[in-house]
Amino acid sequence: MPRKKRPREHIIADLSVNFVERYIFLCGYSVERIEYDYGYDLQIFTYDENGEIENGQIYVQLKATNSLIKLVDNETVTFKLTRSDLELWLNEPMPCILIIYDAQAQEAYWLYLQAYFENLEKFDLQQLRDSVVVRVPKKNIINQEAIKKFATFKNDVLKQLKGVIRHDD
Repeated sequence: MPRKKRPREHIIADLSVNFVERYIFLCGYSVERIEYDYGYDLQIFTYDENGEIENGQIYVQLKATNSLIKLVDNETVTFKLTRSDLELWLNEPMPCILIIYDAQAQEAYWLYLQAYFENLEKFDLQQLRDSVVVRVPKKNIINQEAIKKFATFKNDVLKQLKGVIRHDD
């Protein structure tokens, strides 16, 4: 009787986590893997120049693939997202980052989800039936610079939230 086999999907999923975590650690940040995936795979915690933890966090959803779909311009990759995931991400105040890992090229590309959909003309989540295809620029490559950019997104959100709280006093 044959033994259980580890599917390729599980291998590339683990590779995608390992790929992203390395850059997080190189930035001096920490990361928590979310055991039960209901829309997030990782939670990033950032630290200041003194090594003190900062407020807020960054949520990451990883998608790993062996067959990345590229547009003819070869500058853009596409990925289909479900409405149920978008409901969670677009209603989250902290940054939600989609990372698409290309197992063949051993590269990953990112998309700041809230900003992407905020800038889309005529996008209405309430009108969306099942799914939507996003376009991710290949220039949005995962590296230390990208991880630090995510921290900037988080800090910008915190500044906006503080401004809202002060105005409501």
